[in-house]
Amino acid sequence: MEFLQDYAMFLAKGLTIILMALVVLGALTAASQRNRGRGDEQLTVRHLNQRYRNMERVLRLRVLGWRALRRHTREYQRHRKRAAKERPQEQTRVYVLRFHGDIRATRVDNLREEVSAILTLARPGTDRVVVCLESGGGLVPSYGLGAAQLARLRDAGLDLTVAVDRVAASGGYLMAAVANRITAAPFAVVGSIGVVAQIPNVNRLLKRHDVDIELLTAGQHKRTLTILGKNTPEGRAKFQEELEETHGLFKAYLQRFRPQLDLERLATGEHWYGERALDLQLVDELRTSDDLLMALAREFELYEVIFNRRQPMSRRIGIAFQEAVDRLLQR
Repeated sequence: MEFLQDYAMFLAKGLTIILMALVVLGALTAASQRNRGRGDEQLTVRHLNQRYRNMERVLRLRVLGWRALRRHTREYQRHRKRAAKERPQEQTRVYVLRFHGDIRATRVDNLREEVSAILTLARPGTDRVVVCLESGGGLVPSYGLGAAQLARLRDAGLDLTVAVDRVAASGGYLMAAVANRITAAPFAVVGSIGVVAQIPNVNRLLKRHDVDIELLTAGQHKRTLTILGKNTPEGRAKFQEELEETHGLFKAYLQRFRPQLDLERLATGEHWYGERALDLQLVDELRTSDDLLMALAREFELYEVIFNRRQPMSRRIGIAFQEAVDRLLQR
């Protein structure tokens, strides 16, 4: 009898789980159907001044009460009217972008669209751009493209600031160096001006199991180091030569935008925290992005620009997995 009771309980739990899974699946399917006609791309613009203003109103209400809030609101409106009369006709707008880079810099595709959107409206010599950047670097072509996208802003005559709260290293610093100014939190990791490549080789393991690898190439240096085949001293030398060439391009690019850097001293692959990075002129100011944006909001209108493109489920899973691996490696 106890067996039957246990089995009935087990069956009830199993059916409940299946039913819940079907409900969730149905909800996801319905949401997918609703969003299907909305298009695959979306550009969102958030007025950050209003966001800060709303935060202030809520806090003032909870701490000081309705009367203080009404009094402050009237004073604020009078101040706004006076400022509007005194304000120059060409008031500066500040556009805010956020870039969180993984090894493949997958968000560069979004960044390029955000930059293009800003360039349709921004006024050279008047408007500014702030990029809140976080990246430990990754693939050279991907981060080279990211740096080129930021260079579009500077080439268009817009004042560009990059704010680093946690890390801008290797390819991340390559992007940050494009800016007119770099701000960093006191313990943000900055630098790592170097190039690294790591390739596993299982040739001896395959030989031990009597597995032969045939590698055929046309061109002396079509393949230098391989994972499966036997690597040669000539291949290693050529691969090292390619790394040195990439490092040279990295340094030349930094020299173009930050000529004050002593690259003989700094381009060693080392990284520094914000306090030391300021002494070495890798950054221009110690400041969090929050403090920077709130200070700018007191003088200018701030607009955060966010571009999103709907990705297939397989792509989203791949990106999530890649980000998880990146976080594990950084730890």
